[in-house]
Amino acid sequence: MVSIRKDSPRSVEERILDAAAACVLAYGVNRVTLAEIARRARVSRPTIYRRWRDTDAILATLLTARIAGVLDDVPGDGVGREQLVERIVRVGDKLRSDDIVMAVLHSAPELAMVYITERLGTSQQILIDALAGELKLAQGEGSVRAGEPRQLAAMCLLITQSTIQSAQMVAPLLDADALSAELAHSLNGYLRP
Repeated sequence: MVSIRKDSPRSVEERILDAAAACVLAYGVNRVTLAEIARRARVSRPTIYRRWRDTDAILATLLTARIAGVLDDVPGDGVGREQLVERIVRVGDKLRSDDIVMAVLHSAPELAMVYITERLGTSQQILIDALAGELKLAQGEGSVRAGEPRQLAAMCLLITQSTIQSAQMVAPLLDADALSAELAHSLNGYLRP
């Protein structure tokens, strides 16, 4: 089973999210059922309903946990534009290789499109908040251009999100290393004073 956390005893919620992740990998997003999640988590459906209203809510929580987990797994390495860009690129690389995130992008494009074209999701807000704080520090030391940090963070999110979403499409032109290098070049150019 795909564990969302590695270091503590698994709570009922974690077992449910692990079961949802396993279902996504086994069946694709559109064929995940609440009954199968409950069976794999070894809990009753009412236990799940006490925590989430439906399968979509479970999947949204799963994605948020995966994306926020990647951010936590890739700590910053100092203050400054180059360190920040390096962190963004490493987060992007990890998200591009995350089976669950990529399964949602590839097997449920209609779900992904909501967060690409219509509204910011919780995980996107978490990323923007984290980036804005680091951008403000980098502005203070002079390596990032002037501008409202949340606006700069939102644009960095768009650039990186687009790179993640389109990586497969441009793979014949840009392998993983080249894609990361070009993303870093784009972000450095955008943020440079």
